[in-house]
Amino acid sequence: MAEQHYDLVVRNARIATAERSFDADIGIRDGVIVALEQGLAAGEREIDAAGRWVLPGGVDSHCHVEQLSGMGLICADDFHSATVSAAFGGNTTIIPFAAQHRQDDIPEVLDDYARRAREKAVIDYAFHLIVTRVDEQALKHDIPQAIRDGITSIKVFMTYARMKLDDYSILELMSVADREGALMMVHAENDDVIRWLADRLTGLGHQAPKYHAVAHAGLAENEAAHRAICLSRLLDTPLVIVHVSERETVECVRRAQVQGARIIAESCPQYLFLTAEDIDRPGVEGAKYCCSPPPRDEASQQAVWSGLEDGTLTLYSSDHAPYRWDESGKLPKGEKTGFREMANGLPGLEVRMPLLFSEGVRRGRISINQFVELTATRHARTYGLYPRKGTIAVGSDADLAIWDADREVTISVDKLHDAVDYTPYEGMKIVGWPETVINRGRIVIDKGELLVERGSGEFLPCATPEPVIEARQSRPADTLIRRLVEAR
Repeated sequence: MAEQHYDLVVRNARIATAERSFDADIGIRDGVIVALEQGLAAGEREIDAAGRWVLPGGVDSHCHVEQLSGMGLICADDFHSATVSAAFGGNTTIIPFAAQHRQDDIPEVLDDYARRAREKAVIDYAFHLIVTRVDEQALKHDIPQAIRDGITSIKVFMTYARMKLDDYSILELMSVADREGALMMVHAENDDVIRWLADRLTGLGHQAPKYHAVAHAGLAENEAAHRAICLSRLLDTPLVIVHVSERETVECVRRAQVQGARIIAESCPQYLFLTAEDIDRPGVEGAKYCCSPPPRDEASQQAVWSGLEDGTLTLYSSDHAPYRWDESGKLPKGEKTGFREMANGLPGLEVRMPLLFSEGVRRGRISINQFVELTATRHARTYGLYPRKGTIAVGSDADLAIWDADREVTISVDKLHDAVDYTPYEGMKIVGWPETVINRGRIVIDKGELLVERGSGEFLPCATPEPVIEARQSRPADTLIRRLVEAR
């Protein structure tokens, strides 16, 4: 047999996938894994990974990049700084949002985001589509075309005046997504509850950041999540509930799943490592910790951990929403900024995986295989990128992160690579960090250096998401609801 040729061999790898852990060399050719066995022939280039975990590159399926927010504020990170930061944190794929605002047409939105990413991204990327205007053009033409072009996930908001949709519109979008083979995502908070509380708080002169957490009450999240679940159950179609933060919401999702609802739920670092007490700081300092939904109490924090551990929550994303600590983001009115005026969102792309590795794997709360599932594999499966992304297997893209499991790091804004001038995790001491990151066989990061060019990332058209395929295979084909969905 002729000796195999490899562009790159990662030798002596201790590999973990979502299913198993094993030792092997990894042979890479033309950006793809072509061999997984010990004793491979020499490659043109070699990396000795002895003593290191070699994991699939992270897939962060919830991040905001170069996006205009519902408050009219632009993110601090563009596609270059965001993808560089993501890569330094062990990620090889991100799935940000192409966000439609009411006045925007969907094709122009998608073209604009695609152009910016194509020019700047250093790792691979796909897109979700945020829809805020539901009309005949969108339902009959623009959304079906976007799905055919590989944008197979659609996000809607139940809050934010400029973004929110009513239940009728959400059902319209769910039915289109169901017919066309796309997956719905929802930001679940009851807008009227939040607005009622915020009106009364500000009427009494309560403007401090801590009142953001009061206005965004846990019950507002729980009610909206329950309502979204009911809409999903009505059509028997899968739904992702993003950034679950609250104890009762975790329980609501768990009950729905036990009852057979097709509910996928996600949470984020801020709900594992921050609480509402972080927002309650002097002056406007608490704005650094304001996001929607906000960090909750310790009971909710523990509930989120339990949800990740037992599989109720299957996606762990950053919800990276980067705003600077100045008038462009968090403090549009300086020290006089009220909680309704400051940008909602926290940076987290780079620290998402190291935080969970340190506090989850190192402390024994989750296994290394659960870590891979939560940070890479389940994202790729959920959004139509598996097995190209999210695993280490012959035929998959050579997307790898080589981890130094014993490296001690004190998180500091000075060590991070996003365009934000603070981190909510400042001073946190963690153990474990990726030292080498490989995307499609290209060494992107090695020992603290960026080695690839701006614009070298690739767009990833997403296939039909696995939850959609599973729903089609398992539910009755001819029911009244199915006929109503197909009738339009």
